[in-house]
Amino acid sequence: MAEALLPQTKMPKLVVVAAFDPDGAGDLQAVFGPAEQQSEERAVRIAKTLALKHEGVIAWSREASPALGEYGSPTVLFQHGNVPDME
Repeated sequence: MAEALLPQTKMPKLVVVAAFDPDGAGDLQAVFGPAEQQSEERAVRIAKTLALKHEGVIAWSREASPALGEYGSPTVLFQHGNVPDME
């Protein structure tokens, strides 16, 4: 009996927002997050609100399976001002 091929399941999506301000030496420091969000839409809303008060803000997402150590490439959803490079 032939085995049926199961559709490949997508990895869960990790959605994150972070905000940054410069410290006394001018180096960017995280002042909010990185904080995981429930959806890309929510992440963009929060990022736009944070952009009113902070030097730099970024919202990004990527497919991720932390238990397996598997991560897809990050996709920037919203960016304002200066933010550190994503690793």
